[in-house]
Amino acid sequence: MAELDGKVAIITGGANGIGLETTKLFLQEGAKVVFTDVNADAGKQVEDELNNQNALFIQQDVGDEAEWEKVVKTTLDQFGTIDILFNNAGIYIIGKIADLTVDTWNKLMRINVLGTFLGLKHVLPVMAENNHGSVINASSIAGIAGSAGHILYGASKGAVRTMTKDAAAEYASKNVRVNSIHPGYIKTGMADYASASLGIPENQLGKIFPLGRLGERIEVAQTVVFLASDKASFITGVELPIDGGFLAQ
Repeated sequence: MAELDGKVAIITGGANGIGLETTKLFLQEGAKVVFTDVNADAGKQVEDELNNQNALFIQQDVGDEAEWEKVVKTTLDQFGTIDILFNNAGIYIIGKIADLTVDTWNKLMRINVLGTFLGLKHVLPVMAENNHGSVINASSIAGIAGSAGHILYGASKGAVRTMTKDAAAEYASKNVRVNSIHPGYIKTGMADYASASLGIPENQLGKIFPLGRLGERIEVAQTVVFLASDKASFITGVELPIDGGFLAQ
């Protein structure tokens, strides 16, 4: 039996990177998936390529509350319930403290923090009414460990880490679980950006992790499937690193 057989999921930032990999794996594991992305062209292209009646794309700006209301309503209209939310959408900005602007701060916080909060606000009550559900919030190793140039990104992912625990405590009595994942550098556009920004060749970037390599997208997606599945039914409020041993150092 597939791990997510018959479950209905919302995945934000689902048209590329980890979100896309997770969308594909969720479908393979039997879920019905509403995947969203701010990039309409990319999202429609993925929807066409998937050609799966259990996959629905919706364009979404996660920082817009009205668009969250639309996504939730459309999911319920189409599939009848919401069992899983993967708050994956986010952006990555590296910059020195003195060089960062308030506009840059507000832009990143709107997507990474407000977007996660709005997902929680609009999906958790649906799950609570059904007395079950699993939310996975994408944080980062930067939400736990400090790093030069990461004050903005780290602040946003630290906020996601703590919001996860707050939501887990608030909704545990409703049998709704909320956990966060904390990837290190994964083979995505974000790793390419970090390599260029930090001046570290990508073949060297993976050496900061004890396992000696970058993570694969599928390794993150498989972890999300586990947390979304009934196999993780007694796990909530946890921060789970996917970091090749980085935080163990």
